[in-house]
Amino acid sequence: MKFTWKSTSDDPDTLKKFLNAKGISHRMYKRIKTGGGSFKINGVAASGSQLEPGDVVEVVLPDEVSDPNVAVSDQPIEVVYEDDNWLVVNKPAGLTVVPGPANRDDTLVNRVKAHLVNAHAVNLVPHIITRLDRFTSGLVLVAKHGLANSLANEMLAKKTLYKQYAAVVAGKGLAAHGVINHPIAKDPNGYGQIISDAGKSALTEYWVERQFSDRTLVKVVLHTGRTHQIRVHFAAIGHPLLGDALYSGPMDLGIDRQALHATNLEFVDPFSKKQLTFESQLPEDVSRILD
Repeated sequence: MKFTWKSTSDDPDTLKKFLNAKGISHRMYKRIKTGGGSFKINGVAASGSQLEPGDVVEVVLPDEVSDPNVAVSDQPIEVVYEDDNWLVVNKPAGLTVVPGPANRDDTLVNRVKAHLVNAHAVNLVPHIITRLDRFTSGLVLVAKHGLANSLANEMLAKKTLYKQYAAVVAGKGLAAHGVINHPIAKDPNGYGQIISDAGKSALTEYWVERQFSDRTLVKVVLHTGRTHQIRVHFAAIGHPLLGDALYSGPMDLGIDRQALHATNLEFVDPFSKKQLTFESQLPEDVSRILD
């Protein structure tokens, strides 16, 4: 793929810093410089690093060829949005996101790869940006090439990629708005995570949307990205998610998977500079337990 930018007086005056500001990471810059792509300044192969205002910088990245170890699955995906750089899909509960020992043939990555192959894309390596647990449903952002992946990771680091979730938790009596601030660590004796002073900081903000006699619908925003963060935090304050067996959520209230759905995704596209906003309605199994 080819990307072109025009230098201005406000941009860094060296090629490396200029490209860093455009999303070319240090690792990617080094890879291009050692043969994994090419740089041009004003149509000429870059022999120096100094830039002047008005210079046109061109970067060519090689196609990301298919990894033969990643299978193609022709099972369907629900595409919410797609352009040359991004793919937003609505993941169903029960679908694993990335291949692993238990499932290498039919994960979201395998299905997205099939989608790209069928579209005759030149880049066939899906980069998952907003990963979800297997039994969490909702919006997932996929970068379609390495530069988009680099820019998305930069958005995550700067917290400019907005994500919102809906969860149905056990019980009632939660404050209308609250923040859960407990460090999270891997459980040394099991599969899940635990609250531990030795863990990493974790901050979850929530707003009560609807309250019932035995359950509460909450809107949730994560300010950190720890594994199982929403599930662990609500269990820690005595309100585990309905259907969440791992964290002692009630299994007799109409749903047999954690009642968690990624509802909203929003960011300023670093390529077009346009605001992109996506919303996913609650799936039937979650809607049913709110009737």
